[in-house]
Amino acid sequence: MALGKTKLALKDYETVFKARPNDKDAKLKFNECSKIVRQQAFERAIAVDTVKKSVSESINIDSMAVESTYTGPHLVNGRVTLEFMQELMDAYKDQKKLHRKYAFQILLEVAELFKAQPSLIDVTIPEDSKFTVCGDIHGQFYDLMNIFKLNGLPSTENPFLFNGDFVDRGSFSVECIFTLFGFKLLYPNHFFMARGNHESQTMNQMYGFEGEVKSKYSSQMAELFTEVYNWLPLCHCLNQRVLVMHGGLFSRDGITLEDIRITDRNRQPPEEGIMCELLWSDPQPMKGRSPSKRGVGIQFGPDVTARFLEHNHLDYIVRSHEVKSDGYEEAHDGKCITVFSAPNYCDTMGNKGAFITMNGKDMKPHFTTYEAVPHPDVKPMAYANSMMSLFG
Repeated sequence: MALGKTKLALKDYETVFKARPNDKDAKLKFNECSKIVRQQAFERAIAVDTVKKSVSESINIDSMAVESTYTGPHLVNGRVTLEFMQELMDAYKDQKKLHRKYAFQILLEVAELFKAQPSLIDVTIPEDSKFTVCGDIHGQFYDLMNIFKLNGLPSTENPFLFNGDFVDRGSFSVECIFTLFGFKLLYPNHFFMARGNHESQTMNQMYGFEGEVKSKYSSQMAELFTEVYNWLPLCHCLNQRVLVMHGGLFSRDGITLEDIRITDRNRQPPEEGIMCELLWSDPQPMKGRSPSKRGVGIQFGPDVTARFLEHNHLDYIVRSHEVKSDGYEEAHDGKCITVFSAPNYCDTMGNKGAFITMNGKDMKPHFTTYEAVPHPDVKPMAYANSMMSLFG
């Protein structure tokens, strides 16, 4: 169900409901899933069978007026400045909203920026410079602000890479994504963002981001986000020594950096292949490969990691995608590092968050861990699909 395979899920729910007709939980989930399947069938039936114009082409920024009553930050000549970013973060801390005109402007501009980039970004870190890698943020805006408090704001001297899953689950995802996109526009060559498995339409429909965007803005903006996410790079190679991706490695040996670089990413994540596995795979302690417990991607062992690194002349990989109690984990003899930056994930997990810093000279990872900070009383998954709210 969580993968958006509603028809397959309905078959299973029907089997359970028939076997346990008096089970309230089984009945509730079967009925809810039936409703979603019927709704999807209705939407397909009324859809106009024509080539759909992209949302970005249908948006007219000039027609959007900024009301005199608006007291939030303003883009000056359509440009993001440091002053704008500081005002934006302050406004978000006070639970205020960015005007829709500026929100659309940021989305259209950042889409053009990502479109011009390959699927694998090569990043050069000077010998005496610090570089920071953050993992999943998942809509935890106040914890994102704490990262900047601990590590300094992004700048040309303080570059960052955010490694996917910026949104969903946490109910301040809109605030997170506009903050991150704003810094991308301000420092295009010193602020990096990679796609995670949650930067996809199915995940966003299920886990809250689409509902949050519709609530705070509009369904048109939710569609535009889907277009923008399709252009996010898939991974980053730091100083030709460290490969950073959201999920993990591949179902076969022999994959090269060039194979990743030329991967067509302007689409929803497929269910197999390089793009899928970069977004979904997980490490395992035993050698070899196994089917993923997630139902998508694979699990890969230390021998798979070692062969990939040797084949591509790399030192180690950094990935995210999994909650870790300390916010990070070194696996596969230190060659596969997980970093997860959302502390007390979903307000329930009790985990620490972490980020990695390294310098360009030795590229050794250093870990900073931190606890969750308080946030306004809006529960995680507040905007999620009604079906997902049944899984408490």
